[in-house]
Amino acid sequence: MPRTINLPGLYGSDEAHWQSRWEAADPTITRFAPASWTEPRLEDWIAALDRAIDAAGEPPVLVAHSLACLLVPIWAARRPRPVRAVVLVAVPDPDGPLYPDVAAEFRPLPAGRLPFPALVIGSDDDPYGSAGHARARAAEWQAAYVGMGRLGHINNDSGLGDWPAGRAVVEAFVAGLTQAARF
Repeated sequence: MPRTINLPGLYGSDEAHWQSRWEAADPTITRFAPASWTEPRLEDWIAALDRAIDAAGEPPVLVAHSLACLLVPIWAARRPRPVRAVVLVAVPDPDGPLYPDVAAEFRPLPAGRLPFPALVIGSDDDPYGSAGHARARAAEWQAAYVGMGRLGHINNDSGLGDWPAGRAVVEAFVAGLTQAARF
């Protein structure tokens, strides 16, 4: 896998979360570091993503979860930078009933295609964003979509551990892009 930057959502990802487990198992995976995981400020999260991309030294793969899935299109519209690919896991609905007020700065989302290859991974029973919402965002962003069944918000509560199925989907997506670039 090329350099990968994990972008956790609201509250970050603790050591039991699949993103943290992937980081522990693979030194090419790093994490962006905003000032606050509990009181997210959009400009701070954008600056943190810029710093992480600069530190990668090459166009990275971004793996975003939850609130960070909303960060990516906002960042891309404001500060386009070279990115190899983006994987957006458990895209929340910023107009949904469970969307947290503390994250109000992360809406509205810009419309249109993302400027890099993208994959949306969704769950059939995500309380923060329905599968229909995730599919609609994928279509708007011109991203591929993979439904993973009933995994809730694809977080610790989902009991995924290292989430090898998710890792396999991400690796296959990135490998497919690399293979396509050779032709």
